[in-house]
Amino acid sequence: MSPTPWLVAVTAVAVVSDAMLLPFYPQFFAERFGVSDPSHVGAYLAMSCLVVMLALPAWARLARRVGTLRLLIGTQVVAGCLSLSCAVVTSLPWFWGLSLAMLVAKASYLLVYPYLMHFAPQDRHATLIGTLSVVVHAGGILGAVIGGLVLEHWQAAQVFRVMAVSDALQVAVCLLLLKRGRAPHAAPATPPAPGTSTAILRLGVVMLLFTFSAYLARPFFVQYWELASGLPGEVLAGAVFAIPGGVAVALLALDLLGRRPGGQAIVLPLAIGLTGLLLQASGEITAILAGRLLFGWALFRVTVRLEVRLFQLSTPERYASDFSKIHVFQGLGVLIASWGAGHLVDAQGLASPFLVAALGFVLCALAHRLLLARSEATPARPNEPLSART
Repeated sequence: MSPTPWLVAVTAVAVVSDAMLLPFYPQFFAERFGVSDPSHVGAYLAMSCLVVMLALPAWARLARRVGTLRLLIGTQVVAGCLSLSCAVVTSLPWFWGLSLAMLVAKASYLLVYPYLMHFAPQDRHATLIGTLSVVVHAGGILGAVIGGLVLEHWQAAQVFRVMAVSDALQVAVCLLLLKRGRAPHAAPATPPAPGTSTAILRLGVVMLLFTFSAYLARPFFVQYWELASGLPGEVLAGAVFAIPGGVAVALLALDLLGRRPGGQAIVLPLAIGLTGLLLQASGEITAILAGRLLFGWALFRVTVRLEVRLFQLSTPERYASDFSKIHVFQGLGVLIASWGAGHLVDAQGLASPFLVAALGFVLCALAHRLLLARSEATPARPNEPLSART
């Protein structure tokens, strides 16, 4: 039995747990603590991103000493205890402290990604990255639906009890893998190509712009949808929020059936995503739904192509280190988006994040052209299969 499905399952459970409250933080703070200021929600999301961004490099260093699976067991036990604490705390400052500490512990599950890539042959990277991307998007679907169900039928605090259950499931999977001694066979060592560090930093800038644009409209989308559609219900809002995840699942299925190469160009997907953002900004129900579909198509294509590029530039021995660097850029993008979304909505209204995100996609395309296009045109390294370059 291969351990890869189990490790993917760990990632899926963690993503579902993280996604349950993501569309509903404005409602959560209003119901639980009586805080309805959009800037407060934006500040909380920005701080959440910051602590995860700072914690991941520390977990990566510790994992080299104790092992990724053993680290996950300890951190997810702590995360589960903190989740239960968040379910009962009634003080807003205490909630901030406990929930941010919980996110620090949860951040360790991100190391499963480079851990899996370290043991995968390079010609399987695109498929594995696509699968993990779908896991993230599908986890967003399930998480949003579960979060909507909990908020619609129970108190908001119950979300954190569900999170604790997910932490326990992750611990159980890691214990099972350790007990059975299941570990993939390591890929052969390969030397880094000249200029790799500079290329990684350039890729990081592109990732920052893309992640900022992708996340900017997320914190207040549910509120925007309810206002634009006039349709109540957290479950319906969560389902609309999660449409891009359904698109990602369908796209991966088509890719696997057709065995089509993923490519590296991102300008066309960004243009389609920009169109999707502008449609969502229109406020018409049909346009919003069509925009979510186009936006989901773009997110999947660009995410997979940029992450394939990361693991082409890196080597197995540096995957965790280079992944941590890129995650810092992605984290900065989410941080700026989370902080900026609250201020944008407060000053310009609920449609403004879509327009600014569309501008961000334009800047991302320009940055890709200026920073990465030339390096992508260079020949493949001797140890890199040509199929990975297509």
